[in-house]
Amino acid sequence: YMKFPQCLCLLLAALCAVTHCCPEDICHEVNNTNLQDGRENLLTYSCDKKGSNHADFVFRFYKQVSSKEADKNVFFSPMSISTAFAMLAVGAKSTTLSQIFEGLGFDDLTETRINDVHESFHKVLSVLNCADVNITLNIGNALFTATGYEPQELFLQNTKKFYDADVFSSDFHKPEEATKQINKYVEEKTKGKIPELVGHLDPSTVLVLVNYIYFKAAWETSFDPLRTHEDDFFVNPNASVRVNMMQHDGISNVYYDQELSCVVVELPYQGTARALLILPDDGKMKQVEDALSKETVCKWDSKLVIRRLNLQLPKFSVSGSYDVKTLFEQMGITEVFSGNADLSGISGNHNLQVSQAIHKALLEVDEAGTEAAGATAIIFTRVSFTSRTIKFNRPFLILISDKQTGITLFMGKIVDPTKE
Repeated sequence: YMKFPQCLCLLLAALCAVTHCCPEDICHEVNNTNLQDGRENLLTYSCDKKGSNHADFVFRFYKQVSSKEADKNVFFSPMSISTAFAMLAVGAKSTTLSQIFEGLGFDDLTETRINDVHESFHKVLSVLNCADVNITLNIGNALFTATGYEPQELFLQNTKKFYDADVFSSDFHKPEEATKQINKYVEEKTKGKIPELVGHLDPSTVLVLVNYIYFKAAWETSFDPLRTHEDDFFVNPNASVRVNMMQHDGISNVYYDQELSCVVVELPYQGTARALLILPDDGKMKQVEDALSKETVCKWDSKLVIRRLNLQLPKFSVSGSYDVKTLFEQMGITEVFSGNADLSGISGNHNLQVSQAIHKALLEVDEAGTEAAGATAIIFTRVSFTSRTIKFNRPFLILISDKQTGITLFMGKIVDPTKE
């Protein structure tokens, strides 16, 4: 008789909302020096040292997505995607394992190196989950296993140890109920913002891996809602849409990259996160996209200068939904999705393969934030630069990263702010 492969699904949900908030659960204090305990962390990078190539995974994935959808909004969480696949790698072996890790930017895989990758994720997840009080940042993982299906004990132990994964039992023979159970879990974890992560589940599913990331932060300096006005946003030189354009005057870190013809503005959140907004000149988006790399972002960071700025930025809400399986296959990560997959660290045999990998992400940007502290307000009056206006009224890129770790939490391209 035919042996049907058992299916494993990877589901990734990411939400980033930019609004003023008070965290409900202030995390237990994490000693942040644990990122620098003498061993190199393979996820983090600083511009002055080489580090692993994990930082470039962000841009490789972005280029794969945007090459298919040149004129569409793009938004995803590289942190969510890489965490889910790293957790999957706990149960992968031989070439299946090396393909996943090489795809994520980790190479020369020895036993020690593999352990270091999982250890690096563990530390970064601890630091991010215990972010500053001004930020709510929750990243988590869960395993939904088929009733009666017992993954290998070591796999369960290690996903708990490194990825703090919740484990639930699901009846995949009743796909609708299982779908509802998983969607409800993700909806709760993303505070209702991603209500429907998974559309359908195959009854042959035995395991679903879920990663979610929820980020909510306030701008360091909020935009005054009374100054928000209707304005044109040019989706291309010949077509425009009406948007609510926010604006504020103040001092910002800015750099104009002459070589790439784009302006870069850093917008800090309260706490340790920041957004980098990149506005290419007309017709230069492709040129900027092609140049996106860890080195380019490091160059921008080193050249940012304080300027007085009238910043105009549209309010928007964008989401992205991606078939990560197809995108990864195009990036050379193929075996884990095929009949040759070796996920025997999960199942104890070779009849498990990944049938689907879905990622959904959502970003909301509005005026909210708490006014900058009094002392900062005084500084504004002393800075006597002439003010320049930078108006984000054409397609632009956004990178949201955590400054402590240098990790990119989210990346997107806003082509049309009126389109969800």
